[in-house]
Amino acid sequence: MVKRVLLFFERRSFGVCTYIGERLGISISKLRLFFIYTSFLAVGFPIIFYFLAGIVLDFRNYIKRMRHQLWDF
Repeated sequence: MVKRVLLFFERRSFGVCTYIGERLGISISKLRLFFIYTSFLAVGFPIIFYFLAGIVLDFRNYIKRMRHQLWDF
């Protein structure tokens, strides 16, 4: 049951922690724990940042896909 829940969230997540962790060389699990703990301490501000970063990353991926499709002709 726990594996199914984790798999669901990993497939549907934005990949913000993965992107930041790979860019900065930080462990992804530690970065996720940081977001969880700071969201409790800062009353949800990191969650807002996470969703905004997810939207920006998704938009960047969308533009990259459109750029590649444009040059495939």
